[in-house]
Amino acid sequence: MATMALADRGGAWLIEDTAAGDVLTPERLSDEHRLIARTAADFVRQEVAPQREALEGKDWSVARRLVRRAGELGLLATDVPEDLGGLALDKASSIVVAAEIAGDASFGTTFGATTGLAMLPLIAFGTAEQQRRYLPGLASGEIVGAYCLSESGSGSDALGARTRATRLADGGFSLSGEKMWITNAGFADVFIVFAKVDGEAFTAFIVERAFPGVSIGEEEHKMGLHASSTAPVILQDARVPAGNVLGEIGRGHKVAFNVLNYGRLKLGAATAGGARAALAEAAAYAAERRQFGQPIASFGAIRSKLATMAVRIYVLESLLLRTTGLIDRAIEAGEGSPAARLLAALEEYAIEASIAKVAGSETADYAVDENVQIHGGNGFVTDYAAERRYRDARVNRIFEGTNEINRLLIAGLLARRAVKGDIGLIAAAKRLAAEVTGPLAGDGGDDAPLAAARRTVAGLKKAALLVLGTAMQRFGEKLAEEQEALLFAADLIIDAFGAESALLRAEQAQRDGARHGDAHEAIACTAIADAALRAEMTAREAVAALTDGDTRRVTLSALRRLLKGAPVDTVALRRTIAAHVLASGGAGFELR
Repeated sequence: MATMALADRGGAWLIEDTAAGDVLTPERLSDEHRLIARTAADFVRQEVAPQREALEGKDWSVARRLVRRAGELGLLATDVPEDLGGLALDKASSIVVAAEIAGDASFGTTFGATTGLAMLPLIAFGTAEQQRRYLPGLASGEIVGAYCLSESGSGSDALGARTRATRLADGGFSLSGEKMWITNAGFADVFIVFAKVDGEAFTAFIVERAFPGVSIGEEEHKMGLHASSTAPVILQDARVPAGNVLGEIGRGHKVAFNVLNYGRLKLGAATAGGARAALAEAAAYAAERRQFGQPIASFGAIRSKLATMAVRIYVLESLLLRTTGLIDRAIEAGEGSPAARLLAALEEYAIEASIAKVAGSETADYAVDENVQIHGGNGFVTDYAAERRYRDARVNRIFEGTNEINRLLIAGLLARRAVKGDIGLIAAAKRLAAEVTGPLAGDGGDDAPLAAARRTVAGLKKAALLVLGTAMQRFGEKLAEEQEALLFAADLIIDAFGAESALLRAEQAQRDGARHGDAHEAIACTAIADAALRAEMTAREAVAALTDGDTRRVTLSALRRLLKGAPVDTVALRRTIAAHVLASGGAGFELR
């Protein structure tokens, strides 16, 4: 890839200033993006939702028919090259589709497994022959894909897989092992399977359902996602031709981890769509449900819940589109083949993709939980969608690497990039140390809400840098073994990225004269105030664990300086936000 400016490097936002207008926001999506989003939303509402009973009854012929219909609408083909039956659209198009399809979580899971986890390995690593053989059918929905990485003893430890691939005399391979929790297993035609050649070389293979030795186990009895297929894929001396090795033998980790980077971003989109749907349901129910002679939407406690849901969703959508825009820009500016540019961009923004996954799954969990709470007893029964959404959302904190694994990746990868000198983080940490022990700087003078919020965001970024730098200094090369320290740093990094993304979006909305500018400002200021409170608690706990004596006192003093700021009346702001949510039916800042 061409040499990138520092500001365009993954993680560089932590030490660089970013201007509003330099990031993609939901309000800046094109008319084409909005059209494809509406197409996806209409498809889910008009064609998927009416089939929920059949899907929950495990009628996979219906699932296949819906996948085929999605193919006819072009919804499966956004990432596929045009000469292979695709649309070759930007990643923003794929993200808005994923968000809208997730309005039905079970079908969204079916959709995501075939479009992301099965197609992307072929797009990025497949030979020309492999792509010609499989991608047109996947893009049209004629065939369905699945991704087989996890095993009963190797979930997060993917490289600990026990599935073996033994070389055969004809150059092919015999695969034996069992893959667990495979989405679409009940009706998929082609599987991306990971196995160790001769018990050592971790390698990806393209395995067809029709190959001898391939069988599917019983459907899992799951907490949620009852309308999607999840079952083991059993390989008993499954015969795989030599031409079905995907990528290089022994380089399966490149396939697995790059696919997961994109999968995490798309899961962030799916959780944004699910959270937005939960907010719309909660707002509608609150407006209709009457207690004590008035709608419960008139009560401050309910309004506060709706507002907080909206704030967290706004942050998620902001960081999600910001990351997507960075990836699209890197792909466009890159060098080499389309596949090489895609892989380089996904690897560059692995940190941000993991942030989207963690923030998205936890935002969705919050939204579906409060949706149940607002529904009261009705939220606990199957007559209302709130109950189903609650169950369906829980797995997202496990999908695509657990949130714990992703947090360790966020902080660990940033630390490794610092040591390599990729983004100048160590020099920035030294400058910060001098800043926080020097004369106290002024507060900037501008009392406008977003100006004050920008100062708070600057402090959040520096607090994250301070804690990560302190951990690196204390543990050095052994930092990877200190998971608690990495988790502290990751939480601060996630909050800083989310807060800055919300700020940039609100600033740009005001400059563009977007509708509801007051709501943008109220949401961003609330989000940043909430993040500052969380960050103060996290940072203090981290400093107590990482330092002692005079170093602890000096570091805590530095944190107080970085996170100082006038109190924000978030009660009043939440009232403004809730009024907007109720007036818009919960749809205020949807991706479409």
